[in-house]
Amino acid sequence: MTIYLYKAINESANPISGEIEADSRQMALELLAHQGHIPETVKRKTTRAEDWGMFSGIQNLTRRLQAVELILYTKQFKTLLQAGISILQIFQILEAQTENRYLKIVTAKMAGDVKEGASMFKAFSTHKPAFSHLYCTLIKAGETSGSLPQVLERLIYIIEHEEKVKKDIQSAVRYPLIVLIFLFIAFMVLLTFVVPKFAGIFENAGIELPIPTKICLGMYLFLNQYWFHMMIILLAGSIGIVLFIKTNQGRLVKDLLLMRLPIIGALLVKSAMSRFSSIFSILQSSGITVLDSIQILTDTINNAAITREFEQIKTLLEEGRGISSPLRQAKYFTPMVINMVAVGEESGNLEEMLREIAIHYDAEVEYATKALSEAIGPLLIVGLAAVVGFFALAIFLPMWDLTKMV
Repeated sequence: MTIYLYKAINESANPISGEIEADSRQMALELLAHQGHIPETVKRKTTRAEDWGMFSGIQNLTRRLQAVELILYTKQFKTLLQAGISILQIFQILEAQTENRYLKIVTAKMAGDVKEGASMFKAFSTHKPAFSHLYCTLIKAGETSGSLPQVLERLIYIIEHEEKVKKDIQSAVRYPLIVLIFLFIAFMVLLTFVVPKFAGIFENAGIELPIPTKICLGMYLFLNQYWFHMMIILLAGSIGIVLFIKTNQGRLVKDLLLMRLPIIGALLVKSAMSRFSSIFSILQSSGITVLDSIQILTDTINNAAITREFEQIKTLLEEGRGISSPLRQAKYFTPMVINMVAVGEESGNLEEMLREIAIHYDAEVEYATKALSEAIGPLLIVGLAAVVGFFALAIFLPMWDLTKMV
C-alpha cells in the first residue's frame, strides 16, 4: 500500500487535507469519492530520503544516458517483455538491476506513473533528458500496434549503429588532435624559451639576424607584451562562439561550414543519409505516416542544415506531394537516395528500399572515415615539417654565420 497526500472538499463544502492509503492514485481518488469528498489534488507521499535522492539525482545526473547504458536497459526491457512479464513488474526489475543512479530514479518514477494508469509512452516521454524524442515515439508506435518487442529490437539497432559511427569518427580524429596539441605546446616552448636565448647570443656577437629569426623574436615580443590581452580575447571569443553555437542560427552556421569542408563535409552528408534512411525505414515498418516520420526526423537528425531541408519537405508533403518529389528539391539529398526512394514509393516497397540505402551508406561512412584518417596523416606530417623547418632556420642560419665569423 502507498500513502497519498490529498486536498479535497468535504460534504460541508469545507477544504480538508490529509493522508490516505491506496494501491494507486486512481484507487485513492475512488476512496475519497466514496467518503463523500471532492478531491482537488492527490499525490504520492515520499520520505525525506527519497526526496533527497530525487533531488541529488536530478541535480547531478540529469543528462542523456550513455549509449551503452541505454542499449543494455532497452535489451533488458525487450527480454522481460518477451517473457510475458507485466509492465509494472518489468519496471520494478529494471529498477533493481540497473546500476545507473539516474536510471533507478527515472524507472521508479515511470513505475509510479504506470501504476496510476499512465501509458508507457506517457511514462517515457516525461523523461526526455534520458529518452530521446525518437525513443519515445517508437515506444508509442510499438504500444499502439502491439508489436513493442519488435520495435524495441529496431530501436536497439539504431542506438548501436549510431554509437558505432560516432566511435569511428572519434577514433579517426583522436590521434591527429593529440598530435596538434603537442605540436602547439612544442611551438610555444621553442618560441618563448629557446629562440630568445639564441637570439641574445647572436645579437651580442653582432650578427645580422635572418628573417625567420626576426619573425620568431617579433612573435615572442608580441606574446610577452600582450599575452594577458590575448588570453582575455581568446577566452571571450571562445565563450561567445560556444554561446552562439547553442542558438538555432549558430547551429545552422556551424553545420553549413562543416559540410563545406573537404572530406569532412562528404562524411557528414553520408552519415546523415545513413541516419535518415535507417530511422525512416524503422518508422515506416512501425506504421508511422510519412508526414509524422519527417517531423520525427526533423527533431532527431542532429544537423541544422538538413533539418532546414526537412522543414521545406514537410511543407511540400502537406500540399499532397509524394516523398520523392520534395526530396529532389532538397540540397543535401544525393541522387541515389532520391532515385531509390522514388522506386520504393512507386513499387510500394519504400521500407525495403530505405533499408538498402542505409546499408549502402553505412559502408560509405566507413570508407569515408578511413579516407579521413589517411588524409589527415600527410597533412600532419607537412605541418610538423613546416614548424620544425621554420625553427631550424631561425636558429641554425645565424649559427652558421657565427661559425663563419669564428
